[in-house]
Amino acid sequence: MFRDRKDAGQQLVRALEEFRGCNPLVLAIPRGGVPVGLEIAAALDGVFSLLVTRKLPFPDNPESGFGAIAEDGSAYIFPEASGWLPADTIAEIKAEQQQEITRRISVLRDNRPLPEIRGSTVILVDDGIAMGSTMRASLRMCRARGASKVVVAAPVAGEEVRNALEAGSDRVVVLESPAHFYAVAQVYENWYDLNDEEVKKLIDSWRRSRRHE
Repeated sequence: MFRDRKDAGQQLVRALEEFRGCNPLVLAIPRGGVPVGLEIAAALDGVFSLLVTRKLPFPDNPESGFGAIAEDGSAYIFPEASGWLPADTIAEIKAEQQQEITRRISVLRDNRPLPEIRGSTVILVDDGIAMGSTMRASLRMCRARGASKVVVAAPVAGEEVRNALEAGSDRVVVLESPAHFYAVAQVYENWYDLNDEEVKKLIDSWRRSRRHE
């Protein structure tokens, strides 16, 4: 359905044209959301930054999570989590992920503060939405910071998760909701995990281009 994340971002732009000219704040969730978000910010002439949010992984299955936490501590935890894990274990995992958030802010954002969220039209971007906890934690942070409008944008998401996100956002833009959705990678011809260095190069290139405008 998408050649790569750049292609996915370009296709999302066509569904977000109404936000051209309103100086949207495009916040990408790293790492995978960065190349998607950069395409959107460039096409809509928006402000771009990273909102660092982390999945809260199960101790014995780090690929799966019971929630997520954003950089200001805003969290979304699945209601069933209290039956899956004791409270002290949840607290420990949250603390571990907050340390990783701090590291990523330093490495990927050079410790720069987020642009002003209050009063902004925020477009939250990821390369796909699986369980939805990362996006919901990000939504909660944007609401807490006083965003005037929060739009969720992703190339792919399951129908159930997409419907749940519509309840907490002003708009959800999802291009594909496969009937049998099992992984974000399934809708990409070329998909792999980005590393820190690749993300830094993308952001550095964006900053250079903006300086030359």
